[in-house]
Amino acid sequence: MSSISSLKNIHKLGLFGNYIDKNENKIIKIKEIKNINLFQVVKYKNSIKNISNLEIDGVKLSETLKTSNNLSTRIIWMGPNNWYIFSIKDITKHLKIFNETDFAVTDLSQSRSIIELEGDMAYEVLKKGSPLDISKLKAGDCANTVYNGITITLDFISKDPNIIRIFGLRSFGESLYHSITDSSLEFGYKSV
Repeated sequence: MSSISSLKNIHKLGLFGNYIDKNENKIIKIKEIKNINLFQVVKYKNSIKNISNLEIDGVKLSETLKTSNNLSTRIIWMGPNNWYIFSIKDITKHLKIFNETDFAVTDLSQSRSIIELEGDMAYEVLKKGSPLDISKLKAGDCANTVYNGITITLDFISKDPNIIRIFGLRSFGESLYHSITDSSLEFGYKSV
């Protein structure tokens, strides 16, 4: 089965909005993250399994409201005993550590649209559509919120430069993308 991007016909490359006479390093960069493996791991309520020593691709399950990662795999805390595991590698064999009696593992690889914002004004774009106090979040943090009525997950990758990944349901991908790009027009943005 081949993967078709949820933003295939929407994400157009180029410069848009208020970019004229601005240094290209000062405008927002927007890109779609695609061809990534995504799994949700949920520990059952009645499980007594200790998770402190569990690792996927050398990455431990992340702590509350945090992420943990290496160069190819990133784990995001989604709620109590609930994680998203993203990887550019095929990690299916690694997931066998989550036995069926203690965990539910679900492949969500085709169910999410992932948009990455980079630049000094990335936080300002998010403030336009989310009630979350984004200014307090830093690299390694994650949060669930809404953006213009669309439920999203935020993953704060880096603070210098500001890099934030926004995850939304695939079915809302086009609306989310248009909301993000519309909020970015004021600052100017480059689709890459």
